[in-house]
Amino acid sequence: MRNKVIALALAAALALGVLAGCAKTEQPLEKVTVCEVTHSIFYAPQYVAMALGFFEEEGLDVELSNGGGADKVMSAVLSGSIDIGFAGPEASIYVYNEGKEDYTQVFAQMTKRDGSFLVAREPDEDFTWDKLKGAHILPGRKGGVPYMAFEYAIRQNGMDPATDMTLDTSVQFDNMTGAFLGGTGDYVTMFEPTASAVQAEGKGYIVAAVGDEAGEIPYTAYFAKKSYIEDNAELIQRFTNAVYKGQQWVQEHSAREVAEVVQDSFADTDLELLESAVQSYQDIGAYSTDPVMTEESFNLLQTVMTEAGELTQTAPWAEVVNNTFAEKAMEG
Repeated sequence: MRNKVIALALAAALALGVLAGCAKTEQPLEKVTVCEVTHSIFYAPQYVAMALGFFEEEGLDVELSNGGGADKVMSAVLSGSIDIGFAGPEASIYVYNEGKEDYTQVFAQMTKRDGSFLVAREPDEDFTWDKLKGAHILPGRKGGVPYMAFEYAIRQNGMDPATDMTLDTSVQFDNMTGAFLGGTGDYVTMFEPTASAVQAEGKGYIVAAVGDEAGEIPYTAYFAKKSYIEDNAELIQRFTNAVYKGQQWVQEHSAREVAEVVQDSFADTDLELLESAVQSYQDIGAYSTDPVMTEESFNLLQTVMTEAGELTQTAPWAEVVNNTFAEKAMEG
């Protein structure tokens, strides 16, 4: 009996030793700071990747902050206070054209259409774009992709955004909804879930999806300084792997399932509104199904920027876009 007790004690000790060894060899998560241009269900694959532990699976602890505009996100990245920026690729084009030696490179695309919706003060089921003639509109920050995509959509409908209407850029991006609700403007562009929430309260009504009119362009992407990517290539690869997992999950699941997974990221938004918002983005094909940014789409973005008068010199795709990590993530 005594031998049996000793044997059991030894077995238990060995088991504890193995567990202790496992605990000691388990690697701590590597912290990476990310600054997003705004907080929106438009970026559902990112929040899915966070909620389902895809970043943790890659050994990463993502600290997410809201920059409130692409210019502010880029400033944070260039200053070194943030590792990875998440905003429109136009920001990286501007920085490259400024001649900075340590410019930023885009390494993973998230969305491929404009994610804003045009909101009016009254319901208009028969809305046509020519109704914007003479209107006072809050379209976002001049020089940002939302503003330029909106201008492009206006031109696609045979109007001149400079003369046929008033595009009011005096209101900062983060303050546009508040300004509209306070009585400024006839129309405003809003991202989801804000647009659906305003409509549910009867304070504004969605009349059009800008992405439907502007077409497919690289809209939101992750970027970092060239030096940071070179020094942290393994981290960037693991980050991109997690992003791709999130993109695939959103592609393979319903709007309701996506809404349920990301609900904690939008605690103040009703589940039904979240579902409606995700469905709106799925319907217009806003979410990229993989993180690769093609040269064709990049050049289209520069065409939109040129037509908006924001670009006098195009940037080379091969310098601004680094698809190495995206392509490897897709290989599995």
